[in-house]
Amino acid sequence: MWPRGDSEPSPRQAAVIDVGSNSVRLVIYRLDGRAIWTVYNEKALAGLGRDLPSTGRLSPDGVEIAITAIRRFRALLDGWRAEDVTAAATAAVRDAADGPAFLKRIREETGLTVRVLTGEEEARYAALGVIAGQPDAQGVVGDLGGSSLELVRLNGAAPDNGATLPLGPFALGAPRPLDVERTSRLIDSALAPHAERFATRHFHAVGGAWRNLALFHMELHDYPLHVAHQYEMSRADALDVSRLVARQSRTSLERMQGLSKKRIETLPYAAVVLEALIDRLGVERVTVSAFGVREGLLLEAMEPEVRKRDPLIEGCEALTAARGHSSELGGALEAWLTPAFEKLGPVFEGRDPVLLAAACRLADLGARLHPDHRADLAFEQVLRAPIAGMNHPERAFLASVAFARHTSASTTPEADAIARIIGAERRQRAKALGAAIRLGCDLSGRNPRLLEKSSLSTQGDRLMLTAAVGWEDMLLGEQTAKRAQTLASALKLKLELG
Repeated sequence: MWPRGDSEPSPRQAAVIDVGSNSVRLVIYRLDGRAIWTVYNEKALAGLGRDLPSTGRLSPDGVEIAITAIRRFRALLDGWRAEDVTAAATAAVRDAADGPAFLKRIREETGLTVRVLTGEEEARYAALGVIAGQPDAQGVVGDLGGSSLELVRLNGAAPDNGATLPLGPFALGAPRPLDVERTSRLIDSALAPHAERFATRHFHAVGGAWRNLALFHMELHDYPLHVAHQYEMSRADALDVSRLVARQSRTSLERMQGLSKKRIETLPYAAVVLEALIDRLGVERVTVSAFGVREGLLLEAMEPEVRKRDPLIEGCEALTAARGHSSELGGALEAWLTPAFEKLGPVFEGRDPVLLAAACRLADLGARLHPDHRADLAFEQVLRAPIAGMNHPERAFLASVAFARHTSASTTPEADAIARIIGAERRQRAKALGAAIRLGCDLSGRNPRLLEKSSLSTQGDRLMLTAAVGWEDMLLGEQTAKRAQTLASALKLKLELG
């Protein structure tokens, strides 16, 4: 069973004001242990870095937009404790001659002190953000902002020293129409000294522009799960979508479904940068992270013991706890089911124990929903829940488990979509795990202590369900036998009760 500390930090809210080169944003989060939930998100596209390459100063119009937005953000946070609010600025403010004056004005008009991140800090926090969303991430993180690109290699649980390069859209010439050949030469020249250091097969793309390219790729391929976080593209797919966007006229881009109209001026530049990175660094797979600098700041502020936890398990537990249910059942189910499922062949390359633990935390998700609709509603919640720590196949798997936990129906909602994301073997394992959780809940009446009076295991071609001496008649009745037979059938095993 996944360990937890003796004293749990209370859920709390935290706010981050992010003063970027293109956008100024307020994000309010709920922190449930290691789980990070976005509860409010507002931005203004100020374009602070728009004039920086030509004047060395912040855009005057952008300054006014940003100040207005930050004054509003400060009003929204009225009454908050200072320690729960973080304000940080990145490349444009860092590099502009009038950056200090801009920060002074913010302080005078709002009372907020904005921390200016160095390029190395920005790279580090972007990497920590990726780790916040995917603890086992390996490869290189690239965070593309309006004025700069930060590159940093992930090295186990901590990022290496990163590099910041002047390759944001504004630094490359936006909002002027893109000259692909000229811009490609500029990018290649800037990347060349760093290409060997950051060579990687797996690239984690951070930043709004690249998220929008991923959403556009989903639109082009009629992808069924509209979730940007942990969306993956092969080298060929990422190159195709980058080249398509980079080589279209503005008019053509404005007609394309799935592209943000507010980013039309900068998206072609972002696409050329991604294309160059894939070629120069030898990238074979691109994973989009919706987490970045803001989430990295939050992760660093957590207690060390909390940082070590798994965000998927914590997120599933928090999702169920938000419905008013005890967290004890999930851990008890995990301990009860592990002896049987750990002997099965893996279907997620070492991730099976984490997914089992997460699925058990979702056992009570549908408890307060109408019984006729529990299965469908639980499936929908899990498939699109803003929980970190899982990729799209794992998300589809857990949604299918949540469905099978409440019904013996053979076909999930959105069956064609699920079939595109996970294969038949994983779908069958999801059905079995859902049936096992249903068995454990019905056998015990969802009482964790009763689970300790029985055991579930596999031996050869048999599924063994046994009760402690004196508990057989109370635990192994008709309902239990029915649920156990459903599980045995899903695992293609013979049932033995005793």
